[in-house]
Amino acid sequence: MKDRVDLTSGSISDKLIKLALPIMGTSFIQMAYNLTDMIWVGKVGSNAVAAVGTAGFYPWLAMAFIMISRIGGEVKVAQSIGENNLNKTKSFIKAAIEINIILAIIYSIIVIIFNKGLVDIFKLGDEEVISMSRQYLVIVASGFVFYFINPVLTSIFNGIGNSKTPFMINTIGLIANIILDPILIFGWFGFQKLGVAGAAIATITAQMVVTLTFLIKIIKSKDEYFKVKLFRNIEFDSYKVLYKLGLPVAIQNGMFTLFSMAIGVIVASFGPVAIAAQKVGSQIESISWMTADGLSVALATFVGQNYGAENYDRIKKSCKIGIITSLGLGIITTIILVFLGKNIFSLFIDESDAIIKGGMYLKILGYSQLFMCLEIIISGIFKGLGRTYISSIIVTILTGARIPMAYLLSKSNILGINGIWWSISLSSILKGIVLMSVFIILIKTNKLYLHSKKSISFKEEYASSSEEE
Repeated sequence: MKDRVDLTSGSISDKLIKLALPIMGTSFIQMAYNLTDMIWVGKVGSNAVAAVGTAGFYPWLAMAFIMISRIGGEVKVAQSIGENNLNKTKSFIKAAIEINIILAIIYSIIVIIFNKGLVDIFKLGDEEVISMSRQYLVIVASGFVFYFINPVLTSIFNGIGNSKTPFMINTIGLIANIILDPILIFGWFGFQKLGVAGAAIATITAQMVVTLTFLIKIIKSKDEYFKVKLFRNIEFDSYKVLYKLGLPVAIQNGMFTLFSMAIGVIVASFGPVAIAAQKVGSQIESISWMTADGLSVALATFVGQNYGAENYDRIKKSCKIGIITSLGLGIITTIILVFLGKNIFSLFIDESDAIIKGGMYLKILGYSQLFMCLEIIISGIFKGLGRTYISSIIVTILTGARIPMAYLLSKSNILGINGIWWSISLSSILKGIVLMSVFIILIKTNKLYLHSKKSISFKEEYASSSEEE
């Protein structure tokens, strides 16, 4: 099977790096979609950024539904690959795609029909911003089927150990988006100037290009894994397995988005400039968590394949590498955001008030980067083991704590809007500490593996180095 990469043997470090780098690259590409939009929309003004940022909550919320098939598919594909069970792998691939298509159609219809009420939730108060936000939301929602399917196809390729193909295909989509954004937003080369609507059209067109490229790759592939007939002989047992694994992460992501929307309402009370500062600032900060998430996905796939093959020694060594790498990443991004955040933010918006607010956002969020990276890496380990509920429960509870913290701290005469940024940063610090503590406890009590067939001792887990490393 030429698309499969065996992660159950060979050098752990080399295979993790080779798997992780394209996944990180894919994560950066996803981030670059949003940054590209923000760069060009930012040239239009703060109102346009506020409109796109507000409407952007709903594609973000869509990730909760995408996660059901994405996480379930990725974990079970990796584990069944490790077991060398072709039929199970095909069944999970088929189920993941089918679930995704069904959810995409349902969500698209709901967002298009109720777009006015969905935007009104934020009480923007500016008719121009509201109009642009609704327009952007409807256009993007019309292409949700592509927005939904691409992450799942990416996760399937990652699950079989082939992270290079999704990276190359998503790069093609990014190039399309980079080319189309200025052309459609500002009306270059004789095209009509569409503003915010142009950014939306560019985004869904680029997503469509990605989907078509994936399909061409799959059709040309001689790999047995992809020879499935969608919506024929539906295997509900596979659906149930994917839902069981993906639902905790889906709920976590959905709640995270709802919590962020609640925070967004509090931020909106400070005006469009504050909204723009948060939206652009969060895109810049996403460089850190996208990088950590790329490593986390690679680690989940690596752990998943080796869990299926019962190579527990390789799992613990890969965890060590992942945690050490995340610590280094967190330290570097903290330094960059704390000391250079304002300068970086000024590249996106020219307005002085927005630069001041955005620079402070990045500085405050910078203090939590190390803990955020730990949170993401530990979550990836639990996903690979099929224990998605552990991180989902912890992350959901502590993220929810942001709302009362943000409300109370933002009312302070001393902190003001900075109180909102501190609520986000402090909750991230807590999540990292708690998840790392739970992970250590499970190691010391020999309870890291839920269904191991042999006893594993972790007493010397991090005391020795591996020849494979």
